Amino acid sequence: MELLYLLESIRTSFGDTFFSLITHLGEETFFILLGLVFFWCVNKREGYYLLSVGLLGTVINQFLKLVFRIPRPWVLDKDFTIVESARAEATGYSFPSGHTQSSVGVFGGMARWNKHKALRVICIALCVLVPFSRMYLGVHTPLDVGVSIIIAIVLIFIIYPVISKSFDNAKVMRVFFLVLLALASGYMLFVNLFGFPADVDAENLEHGIKNAYKMLGCIAGLWITYEIDRRFINFETKAVWWVQILKLVIGIIPLLVIKEGLRAPLSALFGGSFIADGVRYLLIVLFAGCIWPFTFKFFNKLSKKGDIDGSKTE
Repeated sequence: MELLYLLESIRTSFGDTFFSLITHLGEETFFILLGLVFFWCVNKREGYYLLSVGLLGTVINQFLKLVFRIPRPWVLDKDFTIVESARAEATGYSFPSGHTQSSVGVFGGMARWNKHKALRVICIALCVLVPFSRMYLGVHTPLDVGVSIIIAIVLIFIIYPVISKSFDNAKVMRVFFLVLLALASGYMLFVNLFGFPADVDAENLEHGIKNAYKMLGCIAGLWITYEIDRRFINFETKAVWWVQILKLVIGIIPLLVIKEGLRAPLSALFGGSFIADGVRYLLIVLFAGCIWPFTFKFFNKLSKKGDIDGSKTE
């Protein structure tokens, strides 16, 4: 807590605003958006890599949260104050840091995958700034942040050779996805069968259970996407700039409909069970990986037609 008190003592209005913005780079919404950018528009293989690092990291992170059940810093020390703008996203137990896990996994993965020096410098800087923002805002301790950084770095270097060298080897990839699915399934069994003590925080436990179903749905969807794309779609990510924008902007609309619009209907269908969350995230991944990519050839034809018409006009 000594470091947190030191950071509390040097807070400024500019620092509060700056780190409140920086910390958003570790949120689920940003992770999904960045994943879509890579998966649809940049490099499909890198997209699988970043998503795998992020999803497995979340499974491990959520498991450790419920195993250790360490409260947030301001709960442990009533005299400590946080930057209030960060409170809304500081849900669940404190150890380890989910924002740190996500940001270091994604930006560290980008730095590992890409050889461009400028991009690597930016990514590494963000790997430092986002974790630091969690401590500056007062929502995580150095231990929370440090353990998440270690886990993320280990996953970055373990998963990289699998995706970079064996992506086209279906047998290896199936074993890889099977391992991910087994770990996610193990976590789901843990949250449902483990005898948690009576003093466990009900809201934190509910948050962990919901994430268990979400991660299982995402990982199952990623495996199904790999199989369907390999056999039937084999979509390309390259396109002219305006086609890339169309792919993203138009594609995000139905994704939001699935993510938010199906929340209540699926919950009613499954009687309020967390299974509804797993199904909802499964559908999100299947749409992103199996349905929307079918339109990419159409978009590319539009771009080629535009080039031809433009050349005729000239």
